[in-house]
Amino acid sequence: MGVVNITPDSFSDGGRFFRVDEAVAQARRLADDGADIVDLGGESTRPGAAPVAEDEELRRVLPVLQKLPNLCVSVDTRRPRVMRAALEAGASMINDVDALAAPGALEAVAGSGCAVCLMHKKGEPATMQRDPHYDDVVREVREFLRDRADAAQAAGIAAERITVDPGFGFGKTASHNLTLLKRLGTLSELPIVAGLSRKSTLGRITGRPVEERLAGSLAMALLALQAGAAILRVHDVKETRDVIAVWQAYTRES
Repeated sequence: MGVVNITPDSFSDGGRFFRVDEAVAQARRLADDGADIVDLGGESTRPGAAPVAEDEELRRVLPVLQKLPNLCVSVDTRRPRVMRAALEAGASMINDVDALAAPGALEAVAGSGCAVCLMHKKGEPATMQRDPHYDDVVREVREFLRDRADAAQAAGIAAERITVDPGFGFGKTASHNLTLLKRLGTLSELPIVAGLSRKSTLGRITGRPVEERLAGSLAMALLALQAGAAILRVHDVKETRDVIAVWQAYTRES
């Protein structure tokens, strides 16, 4: 899953793909590099980010989505109105950091046949990284993902449409993130999405700024594969594809 942030303030590439033509070109570039899914986001959910008005999110995302009819596109949104508009415009997947918890979100996607990603997040983006605490991060994330998957299925979303994301960096310290990564395969029997690319945990480990975290991101991608991730959500698709190819060759020989 290749990331395209149609925002001025995303932590990694905010502003680079804010114009429609820039975002469309990047989405096609990621697909050419080997992305199976292109994930469009019109609202930054980085730590400290402020919410974006619903109309502004639609204004950012829909013109890009409409120019990508031949790609498998996920839309990263937590608003039911944006979900409905995105699905009408041809989106194949809804990636929701709120795990379809907003009123009307389950209904917005249930009848569409689209795939969904349900993510764990503790708190809101503006404040979620202010001293997050868990008694048992693995147990709490596992139970949350199970409960949201059960709610989705009860609303008519078949299990084969559902993926889950432990939400690395969303109300979690570096230690929480590493613990979840080690136990990734125990979090759910559903396909797991791992989004570790360029995140602040890598900065804490390596001391590198965001633009110098490619090597760390690739290491995290390999660890996530080994731990059981089904989908890697990344910024650097071509390089991550190489990691996948090496890992697959190694596991076949092993």
